[in-house]
Amino acid sequence: MLTIKKYFILIIPVLIITGCHDKNSFTIYGTAQKKTQDYIFLSRVNVNTTVPIDSSKIKKNGDFKFKVKAEEPDFYQISYTPGNFITLLAEPGEKIKLLLKNNILIDDYSVDGSPGSEQIRMLDSSLLQTKYLLDSLNKLYINISSNPGNEEKMTLLEQEYRKVMNEQRKFNISFILDNYRSLASIKALYQKLDDNTYVLNLTRDLQYMKIVSDTLSRYYPSSKHTRALMRDFNNEMSQLYTRQLIAASDTLPETKLDPDLVDINGKRIKLSSLRGKYVLLTFWSADSQECIEENLQLKRLYNTYKNRGFEIYQINLDTDEQKWKNAVSFDELPWISTREDDPSDPYNARLYNIKTLPSNFLYDREGNVIGTNLHGKNLDLKLDQLFN
Repeated sequence: MLTIKKYFILIIPVLIITGCHDKNSFTIYGTAQKKTQDYIFLSRVNVNTTVPIDSSKIKKNGDFKFKVKAEEPDFYQISYTPGNFITLLAEPGEKIKLLLKNNILIDDYSVDGSPGSEQIRMLDSSLLQTKYLLDSLNKLYINISSNPGNEEKMTLLEQEYRKVMNEQRKFNISFILDNYRSLASIKALYQKLDDNTYVLNLTRDLQYMKIVSDTLSRYYPSSKHTRALMRDFNNEMSQLYTRQLIAASDTLPETKLDPDLVDINGKRIKLSSLRGKYVLLTFWSADSQECIEENLQLKRLYNTYKNRGFEIYQINLDTDEQKWKNAVSFDELPWISTREDDPSDPYNARLYNIKTLPSNFLYDREGNVIGTNLHGKNLDLKLDQLFN
């Protein structure tokens, strides 16, 4: 490769320099049809913030240009002001042509030369139309709600409002399923109808977050947007599991969510007997190296917080009782070590819907679940928040 490269540098240096440059940058050629601003600005989207990176003077004929160094696809904003912008999904090597047709940029613009940016435009355009329609329906509803006898019309407007919301949701889902390999699918996941309402707002919509997260982690593993999406998905699943567990505890007898097992010393101990302390309920196996490694971390945390109201109630799932006892003794596990009464039919593991090991649930002093599957640094941070 080195010989070939040197050869081309000698023969056609201009072409090689241009080619390499294109692979590490993209260019925006823009025209503002209604020129009311002297400058237009370019920012890079850094997950939840934007970072200004360049500005361009708009010529008398409305033309402007940006050339941006980039090593991977990323989100950018073209703006007149912080609140008046459009979003691009630009890739290295692209030559993007923008036509801005309105002073409010998002109202009407076209983009060529960037498939990702066109996908973003489609999403934003659809959402904008939906917002306009919902706003009109809301105004009609307010106008007629003050007059008696309009209940039937109000009901029809409510149904139409829900229908419009559902149509937008279907549009985003269809977009995701068609474009789940594109970073633009992240935009479809996070679009909002208003400050408090996501387009994808149903619990089952988490499946689309998983599809996108799993796919982009293969195609764009180093992207900050992919990593942020993966963190959000894991947090959402943890919160969902917590809500399900709390709901189960509200509808089932308390004893069904109150392990009552024999510890390593032959003493039967109920989880509820530890009320007044923060308790980490953990499920583990001596056959799991990951469980063994986590126990070593738990020993450090236990020694740090045990005198401040922290306890660990550990349930072992090994069918070999002696293996469990040997592991507890060898690693000198200092907390409450118990084992399922019948490991061949692990009642508590089924109740808590344990699918992988290690698994855990963090209880507050009143016996409420306040965290699930907190491992490594996440558990460190949570305990530090609680006790410090």
